[in-house]
Amino acid sequence: MYDYLIVGSGLFGATFAHEAKLRDKRCFVIEKRPHLGGNVYCEKMEGINVHKYGAHIFHTNNKEVWDYVNAIVPFNRYTNCPVANYHGKLFNLPFNMNTFYQMWGVTTPEQAIKKIEEQKAEAVAKMKGEGVSEPRNLEEQGLCLVGKDIFENLIKEYTEKQWGRKCSELPAFIIKRLPMRFVFDNNYFNDQYQGIPVGGYNKLIDGLLEGVDCKTDTDFFHSKFRDWRKYAKSLVYTGPLDEYFNFKFGRLDWRTVYFKTFVVNTPNYQGNAVINYTSHEKPYTRVIEHKHFEMFGQTVYNYPKTVISEEYSTEYKEGMEPFYAVNDEHNNALADQYRQLAEKEVGVLFGGRLAEYKYYDMAPVIEKVINYFK
Repeated sequence: MYDYLIVGSGLFGATFAHEAKLRDKRCFVIEKRPHLGGNVYCEKMEGINVHKYGAHIFHTNNKEVWDYVNAIVPFNRYTNCPVANYHGKLFNLPFNMNTFYQMWGVTTPEQAIKKIEEQKAEAVAKMKGEGVSEPRNLEEQGLCLVGKDIFENLIKEYTEKQWGRKCSELPAFIIKRLPMRFVFDNNYFNDQYQGIPVGGYNKLIDGLLEGVDCKTDTDFFHSKFRDWRKYAKSLVYTGPLDEYFNFKFGRLDWRTVYFKTFVVNTPNYQGNAVINYTSHEKPYTRVIEHKHFEMFGQTVYNYPKTVISEEYSTEYKEGMEPFYAVNDEHNNALADQYRQLAEKEVGVLFGGRLAEYKYYDMAPVIEKVINYFK
């Protein structure tokens, strides 16, 4: 008899198992995929750690969390500085003075602010002319936040590819704000700490799960462990919230992504880990060159080949991996119904983005588990 049966070996499940083991609790982790680690799993190709389920960059302002993960595996100094490609023209992200110079040739914050405010005013005036005081959809919201040029070049079509819907059909609340920096700074995150585990995320997962009993290729719902009380005192569930209750109120919607991964016979394909393709001209949303997460300077050229992944956003269908909760009114109301059921489950803890139907970065997941045990 285990203290905890943990369904899922992603960051929530693995961190929970680690913390429980530190308290002399017996844990058994089951994972339906053929590998541990959930979406942070890395696959080795051409000597490169390939982020199999998309780019994962660890970032946090919480020193306790940063020290926690670094005590398991040291993290490198990778800084996330993505680039946007719009019809072959490159722009730095996030929106900063480099972006504004590339867009308009402005060289001072004052010039950039003036340009943006002029375009925002045009958007507001157009709405007022139509008798509207508040943005009715994401397109109007975006135009009011950043103006026409940035919205149409860097946001509109990229967002439409991500959501599979026109911006004019998406609710305005999806983007409450769009951060703009009036300094020449391409560091995407404002967090004090960021990096990638040296040797890849598998090192972090292996460290968290060291000494813990684990079983892969095991689907909770189609295994003997569905009757979990025979095996453990408590259940930690990190799978989809609606699936646990056999879709009693109907299915929650998800967005998901899939990848086409290629080995390229060159040491340096695009010169950056992540390039976003912000127009409909390319069907994928971004291209990831995995080498640049862990290799810097001359090391890039010590490996004659590179590995790239094209990332495609699509509507979730059964059999796919669910990635992102769809936070519209219908799904939020449905998720609340399931959450009420979850609160009544005795001996079951629901945790992580799938079980909570909520978007999480990596650090807050770990922080949540640490706080739970506190």
